[in-house]
Amino acid sequence: MIWRSREPRYDVASGISQGARDYQEDAITADFPVGAEAGFVVLADGMGGHAAGDVASKIVLTEVYSELKFHYANVESFEARAPEILRGVADLANETLRRHASTHPETEGMGATLVVPALVENRLWWISIGDSPLFLYRNGKLTQLNEDHSMAPQIDFMVQAGLLDADTGANHPDRNCLMSVLMGSKIAKIDCPSKPFELKAGDIVVCSSDGLQFLTNAQIEKVLAKYRKSRSTEIAERLLEELSRLGDPDQDNISFTVIKVNNASSRAAQDRPDRQALAVTTRPRGLTTLVAEPALVTLPAAQQATPDIVLSDPAIADLPSPEELPSATDRPTVVPRRFAALG
Repeated sequence: MIWRSREPRYDVASGISQGARDYQEDAITADFPVGAEAGFVVLADGMGGHAAGDVASKIVLTEVYSELKFHYANVESFEARAPEILRGVADLANETLRRHASTHPETEGMGATLVVPALVENRLWWISIGDSPLFLYRNGKLTQLNEDHSMAPQIDFMVQAGLLDADTGANHPDRNCLMSVLMGSKIAKIDCPSKPFELKAGDIVVCSSDGLQFLTNAQIEKVLAKYRKSRSTEIAERLLEELSRLGDPDQDNISFTVIKVNNASSRAAQDRPDRQALAVTTRPRGLTTLVAEPALVTLPAAQQATPDIVLSDPAIADLPSPEELPSATDRPTVVPRRFAALG
């Protein structure tokens, strides 16, 4: 009899492409440890051009990921105040952008969108700032869960109201103008629901930059419908193939993560640990600084009874026996200074 491990709760894969652009301004990471009942994605789409947009997206991703990884060490505590934590990590990333731009004038005006789906069992929390979409595929239909903070929804509304014709609306030059973004100033709009969205087995969540939207929703839906029973890696490959097949000379950077929900079970509330007792203390804030060199601290000569042994001959036969080695108290103590310290 062959033993098989149970299917993981989430099947996750990411795809990324530079598209037709000269450089990559998207940054994405997914953290779903094997066997874990929780995980999250961080996606930032940079703006501001070379040496600015890519810097902004990396700063946002680094700050948000490190903070969420800290909080996800205790998912019960995270869920107890998920919206507060998600808003807090966005504020931290925004403040870090402000500080970076203040000391690097060449990056002034840079910014990045942010979308973070955070999953715990069958519950989906998210924070979204900008126009990077968070899609849900369920029962053959694709819908966007998060708000679009660009001018596109308003232009579409004008088309529906008869104020613009469909072609003008679809090609309007202001469609991609952002109304909210992380760039060090006040964040105009934040989409962060106070309660989680409940997922079902068979759901497919796609977190992406707007580069994926060079495909229409109908095209994305068609790919997901055809490969919904395939592994997430194949779904990601097929989406990239569809974008490549377009051959659009203006293709934006592409980054996305596909999350297939295999198991939507949830522990009953009474079976979960007491969240109040598991509250996580506030993490120290501050930029990481680098110390140029480690410092070696040695005990006074009087306490250095025996120097460290230096092995010049690699021959094993010449190694001293354990009984011949000096004890730990007889050796000089070497204490390395920390390379990184919180400011």
